[in-house]
Amino acid sequence: MINKIKIARMEKKLTQAELAKQIGATRQTIGLIEKGEYNPSLQLCIAIAKSLGKTLDDLFWEDETND
Repeated sequence: MINKIKIARMEKKLTQAELAKQIGATRQTIGLIEKGEYNPSLQLCIAIAKSLGKTLDDLFWEDETND
């Protein structure tokens, strides 16, 4: 699965550490979210979406066609 958060972060030219600082998380947390090894809280999902200028659907909705 292509990670939508990583793509959006790279489009904004942000490192994991920079995004983490903006949303009050750790770089390690961002890395785990991008790898699909950590399920963030709704509050963290909203913070990530706002920081990247995306909607929750843009970042977290799984397309049924991309199995």
